[in-house]
Amino acid sequence: MVFSTLMRPLHITTPLLPHDALSAALGKTVLLKLESLQPSGSFKLRGIGRLCQRAVETGTRQFICPSGGNAGFAAAVAGRALGIPTTILVPHSTPESVRRQIAALGAVVVVHGAVWDETNEEALRRCGTGEATYVPPFDHPDIWDGNATLIDEAVAQTEDGFDVVVCAVGGGGLMCGVLEGLHRNKLAHVPVIAVETEGAASLHASVNAGKLVTLPAITSIATTLGAKRVAPAAFEWTRRHPVHSVTVSDAQALDACLQFADDLRILVEPACGAALAVAYQGSEVLAPYRRPLLVVCGGIAVDLAKLVAWREEQASRRAIARDLPAGP
Repeated sequence: MVFSTLMRPLHITTPLLPHDALSAALGKTVLLKLESLQPSGSFKLRGIGRLCQRAVETGTRQFICPSGGNAGFAAAVAGRALGIPTTILVPHSTPESVRRQIAALGAVVVVHGAVWDETNEEALRRCGTGEATYVPPFDHPDIWDGNATLIDEAVAQTEDGFDVVVCAVGGGGLMCGVLEGLHRNKLAHVPVIAVETEGAASLHASVNAGKLVTLPAITSIATTLGAKRVAPAAFEWTRRHPVHSVTVSDAQALDACLQFADDLRILVEPACGAALAVAYQGSEVLAPYRRPLLVVCGGIAVDLAKLVAWREEQASRRAIARDLPAGP
């Protein structure tokens, strides 16, 4: 489907900047695509904005979006811009501060379910009458098409290109968009490093099993990566494109968030910190590449106090683990 030229995209063109300190430390040219600067605080507005605009063109009168936070905020931004009543369903794990931010945009916020999967079931039930448009957070071709625009931009923003893309994976919408963008820009040879936190690694589990896997629970603090089952399209991409599926710990993701805040004076969620951690940890998976592009996906469920609290919690857990007696 060709996107209407009559409707202006809701997302903005974000900067592509070198990370000089990381580049020097790694002996590479590390590039940052700063999606944290989108009006929605994350890349989500690219895909969700495109889906919502296309729905308006076909006559929709209401949006319903199940979300851990970022997708709902993007849908609320889109609904407000397009003048469409919007209801955002969030699980109980979504912080109260995020719920307030969404409601401040004029959307109705409904809390339902312990995890996103339960929230999604309720959203689908509410959309069953056909009166509202279901806005999924990650699993839709329009969303992938919109998210692919970040690669379109990155290609235009750097003369020397990039030889690998590093992105976080939750449900897989960003990864699908990145891959679609690479292929439509004749960059099918450029690998993707898909990063998840331990405890929210449904893609990694699926790759290891050779089939789609549903996690029994989400145990990571990176709740916005908290889809227990990755989009089937994301898993299928791993079979036809070079994708390196890796995981990092919550502590590594948090450390990356804090270091990034020091380096760039920008706050991002642990979900985003997962991708950044690959570079900050000097992960071996980056060794073959000279010009990695890191997607700084952003996130609204973060502030300095939360980062400090999360870090203290991780430090306490590590201290307890060190003091535990060895097993038999």
